[in-house]
Amino acid sequence: MIYKFLLTAIVAFILGYSNSNSCTNFIVTKGASTDGSVFITYNADAGGFMEPFYFMPGGKHNPGEMVDVYDWDSGKYLGKIKQAAITYKVVGHINEFQVSIGETTFGGREELRDTTAIVDYGSLIQIALQRARTAREAIKIMGELVAEYGYYSSGESFSVADPNEAWMLEMISKGPSEKGAVWVARRIPDGYVAAHANQARIREIIENDPDNCMYSKDVVSFAVKKGFYDPKSGKKFSFVDAYAPIEPGALYACEGRVWSLFRAAAPSQNFSDDYWRAVKGAEPYPLFIKADKKLSLADVIDYMRDHFDGTDYDLKKGEAAGPYGCPVRWKGLYWKIEGDTVTKFAWERPISTQQTAFAFVSQLRSNVPNEMGCFWYGVDDNYTTVYMPLYNSMVNPPKSIKVGSIANFTMESMFWVFNLVANYAYPRYSLMIGDIQKVQTALESGFQISQPAIEKAAMELFNAGKKDLAIEFLNDYTNSQVNKTLDRWTELWKSLIVKYNDGYINDVTVENGRHPKSAGYSKEFLQKVNNSRPGYYEVKWKDKGSK
Repeated sequence: MIYKFLLTAIVAFILGYSNSNSCTNFIVTKGASTDGSVFITYNADAGGFMEPFYFMPGGKHNPGEMVDVYDWDSGKYLGKIKQAAITYKVVGHINEFQVSIGETTFGGREELRDTTAIVDYGSLIQIALQRARTAREAIKIMGELVAEYGYYSSGESFSVADPNEAWMLEMISKGPSEKGAVWVARRIPDGYVAAHANQARIREIIENDPDNCMYSKDVVSFAVKKGFYDPKSGKKFSFVDAYAPIEPGALYACEGRVWSLFRAAAPSQNFSDDYWRAVKGAEPYPLFIKADKKLSLADVIDYMRDHFDGTDYDLKKGEAAGPYGCPVRWKGLYWKIEGDTVTKFAWERPISTQQTAFAFVSQLRSNVPNEMGCFWYGVDDNYTTVYMPLYNSMVNPPKSIKVGSIANFTMESMFWVFNLVANYAYPRYSLMIGDIQKVQTALESGFQISQPAIEKAAMELFNAGKKDLAIEFLNDYTNSQVNKTLDRWTELWKSLIVKYNDGYINDVTVENGRHPKSAGYSKEFLQKVNNSRPGYYEVKWKDKGSK
């Protein structure tokens, strides 16, 4: 059997998807949430990237059965691995036991990339979800897979969680001369939150404490052998320092997102911006922190929509935001000024970005049946997306999240309809974002308000021994809400076209009649334009020879 997601990846990545400096994860333990949920959030960010929704039924498999593996980033065929006797259903990034995995790529030492290996990070996620009943078991399986088949990708951070525990796992290959990978996993203490965003974050390895720290047996000795760590230095071993040494670009592009999440979750701790702004000697951010309050589903969704809002780095401010305060910065992330061959410049890299292909919040709970694990899923820019409730017991995913290609537009694809709205809004962001958020809020708040009633009805069916009916009910509800979202977003796009046509605000009603209002520009922007060419725009009589 061939993994469906690996086949569709060939099409999805044909334009050359790169996961560099992409993706953000936030982890909330059950003691840190308002309702006892464990949350994993994930923005899958990359340019020219579209990932059809992954759905894999579970099943039993014959002895000797093999699985073809393709690299998630490129679609390249990597080889075959042995199939497990039993596999579990996977819906997106959550399986039937409410195990969920997210990721961010940190890269690390380039010489450790092993292009001869068979298993890449995308395969690890999907295979582990198909085989694991707990987060700990998923980590164990991932370690065993790379030991047997090698690890193809560059350095990776994973969020691995179940209804009771949440872990951060960091892994990097041993390079082409030695099969396998070195890795370390740290449990996030209950009541705490954590984050990672394309830079390795685990420093300390806690020995002889498997309840809180797991690691490959050679994670330290391999670093010593390669010259990445000198035990005679008197310094404690650090996975980050050994395998993903910090440099300014990683701080600007990656740790700023961790700062944003920690700043939102614990404003009382007043986290300094010095570290991510690459101030020498600044203290790194902790691996995990205690939030000021317990966090809800709505809180964590809101945190993942940050553009450094309200800070000195607010992307809606300044020249680069244009006349309508757009927080989008077109890639590349790094750039140079013509004539300056030395200085390297960079845009701030926020959590929320236009290049997101899909985003999710996994809601994992120990007080409901496993069939009620909820995968809150959205497509495209997560600032303008809608997180829809997809239950992990679904039996047939909605067509709109399965169809589509990055190379071919279709109104049947949720991804393309959301892109229609977002891309139409970017040039006149401050004008349109309120219209978008009004519909977004109505849909999301409606889903969240309805959740207790929907789940109460499902629980009554489970308690009555009518499991099949409960699953059918949750599946139908999931499909109806996805279809509702697609229809409503299509109507939103049509309304924006009418309202903001030709640089006007066409609020055409019976009362207003046909008198559109010019969108115009702000006083601040007009002043900047005038300052750029003093006198040029003045309307007055001019002396001969002047212009």
